[in-house]
Amino acid sequence: MNKFKFFSVALLALGSSAFAQDIASAKKAIDAEQYEKAKSILKSIIKTTPENGRAAFLLGKVYLKQNAQDSAKIAFLNGLEAKEGGVFNYIGLGQIDLDKGNEQAAQFNFDQATAGMRKKDIEQFVYIGQAYTNSDKPNYKKAIEVLNKAKAVNINDAATLISLGDAYTGDKNQNEAYASYRNAFDADNTLVRAKMQQGVLLKNAKAFNEAKNALEEVAKANPSYGPVYRELAETYFGWSTFDKANSAEYKKKALENYEKYMSLTDYSLSSKLRRMDFLYVTKEFDALEKETEELKKSGNVDPKVLLFSGYIAYEKGNYQMAIADLEKYVATPNARPFARAFMYLGLSQQKLAFTPAANPNDKPVVDRAKFDASIENFKKAAEIDKTQLIELSDLGKSLFEKKMYVEAAAVCEVALLNTESKNKLYDNFFLGYSLYFNNYDKDAKDMSVEELQKADKAFENVATASPTTQDAHLYRARVNSLLTDPLAAEQMAKSYEEYTKVVTTKGPETVEKNKAKMVEAYNNLAKYFGKTDKVKASEFVTKALALDPADADALTLKNALK
Repeated sequence: MNKFKFFSVALLALGSSAFAQDIASAKKAIDAEQYEKAKSILKSIIKTTPENGRAAFLLGKVYLKQNAQDSAKIAFLNGLEAKEGGVFNYIGLGQIDLDKGNEQAAQFNFDQATAGMRKKDIEQFVYIGQAYTNSDKPNYKKAIEVLNKAKAVNINDAATLISLGDAYTGDKNQNEAYASYRNAFDADNTLVRAKMQQGVLLKNAKAFNEAKNALEEVAKANPSYGPVYRELAETYFGWSTFDKANSAEYKKKALENYEKYMSLTDYSLSSKLRRMDFLYVTKEFDALEKETEELKKSGNVDPKVLLFSGYIAYEKGNYQMAIADLEKYVATPNARPFARAFMYLGLSQQKLAFTPAANPNDKPVVDRAKFDASIENFKKAAEIDKTQLIELSDLGKSLFEKKMYVEAAAVCEVALLNTESKNKLYDNFFLGYSLYFNNYDKDAKDMSVEELQKADKAFENVATASPTTQDAHLYRARVNSLLTDPLAAEQMAKSYEEYTKVVTTKGPETVEKNKAKMVEAYNNLAKYFGKTDKVKASEFVTKALALDPADADALTLKNALK
């Protein structure tokens, strides 16, 4: 009986040891971004040791890294059934909730995961911190808060420290990030990524030469560690955009290092999709086109292949194909919404919305359905990432120059949804211009009061932010001259007067260059004050005639004021 107990305990210990080794191998593969290898190991563990939920949790995390949220959820739900370590899967479900923006549901799942923790336990805190950092909607400060709970229990835990480094990096606290990565490597010098991330921080700070040296040192010591070559690739590419003299050489090295990264990870679909990201960023459109065509032929097309196929079709001028692929992508259930996808879709629709008129001097013919659809897609892009709207500034200006004022105004209005845009004044100007020129030559009954009021606001925005921009005052005055209410007339006078002050302050040369506009301003001011203050009105007429003694309007006003 004692022998039986001895062998039972020995077998149990042996099984536990094998399980731990397999889990360690899976974690090593995940860290090396060998995701297919990691999934194979984890699926084998789940098959042989279904009672332990850790493997299911790690498998779900791999799926999340590959943006396969449905597969991740299945893994986590299955893992919850396990007797040992099943609670970790609540953390995975919590990250999915964070991705969807449901913080309350995420917190409920995190509470479930931590409910039975002992005082010395920290692993749940580490994984929850990682969930906040790695979510599609990250909360770095919350990650730091949770990870500091783990650090309070064990100040030298390497997993805690490296996770803190990631959270501080996301929070743009480079000093704390560097210290955390350094301390993580001091605690466990087998953590290659902790050493690598110190070089990544240098890359993020655009210290490219120092980053290259640091990363090459890691690669020399760990030549089979794939991620370091990806970071080297990104470093060289970033460097190529700053150092124009060596741009071609650095871009070549970037692509070489990325190929090295691929060879050390895997050539699975998910890794090919990662490479496609890099090919797109580096504008290697021919290589990207070849990759998308090959994957399309394989039959089992990942939605992201359609995304890149749409991107490349737009860049190559195949707008029909771009629309077809991007519409398929955005309509795919659970496809990750990218602002860029909606921007390319809108831009492609814009390209096909206009047909040249038979007479070259006429405005293009507008396909209203395509144009309106493009505006809606730009708005959808803005809901995800307003910074993408920067490209609309040039589009709005080009439409204005073609005298397509309605369309130019619609584009500029969307561009202004990005309130932090560096082109904000520029977009306001062309919005105001477009709305003014769409109305100034119409009969009063056909003018749009709403459009003119929008134009007034646009020019007011420019004048407020840049008071010395003279045309903002001039066009605000012109807009208000088309409106009929007394307040508009008052604003017209104020704006014309401000225009004359700004131009005069800039000196005689500026006055001479803008002589006709100055005469216009003085004449309109004379008309405005003619009924209430003839002395002031006469002063404005005198100023107009000083600039142009033969101006007919000024002479008529002079006679009327006698």
